[in-house]
Amino acid sequence: MGNLRSVEKAVEFLGVRCVVSSDVSGATKLIIPGVGAFGAAMERLGPLRKDIASFAASGQPLLGICLGQQLLFDTSEELGEHVGLGLIPGRVRYLPASMGLKVPHVGWSPLHYRGSEGLAKSCTEGEQVYFVHSLYTDCSEVSDVVATATYGLEFAAAVQRKNVWGTQFHPEKSSAVGLRILKNFLEC
Repeated sequence: MGNLRSVEKAVEFLGVRCVVSSDVSGATKLIIPGVGAFGAAMERLGPLRKDIASFAASGQPLLGICLGQQLLFDTSEELGEHVGLGLIPGRVRYLPASMGLKVPHVGWSPLHYRGSEGLAKSCTEGEQVYFVHSLYTDCSEVSDVVATATYGLEFAAAVQRKNVWGTQFHPEKSSAVGLRILKNFLEC
């Protein structure tokens, strides 16, 4: 589903051993990266869906990046109606093209944090991160939103529900701030 190697290299740069695998048994942390379409990604996950749900239920840290964050949600309207992993209540929606902005949203945008714990630990308001997306996650529970960004509308740029975390942006491509956010996940 894309960006596996760049996430692997970022994790290793931070001094943490990383294994790309379709077997989550024995994992102490799980990262679901992704670039592509929601429905195809859910289909490709296939039997891993139950393993991912069990991993999340165990309380171990799980991070979804970009499409990976979207997969954490209940449903997506991308190219039809698709069911997600259901780990965070909400829906994946298209960014509105009617606002006169180019979709997909590609580029750097500032983050606005709703707290200073978890992914936001040691982060500064307004730091810029790198986005590439046409859809955004619409959280059912506002308390699940860790940080927002704005591109025509304010959307959840980072989410967390207990041990399940997500970033709509690419921390592995977001320079020092992205590495700090990734490190926050790895140290939780």
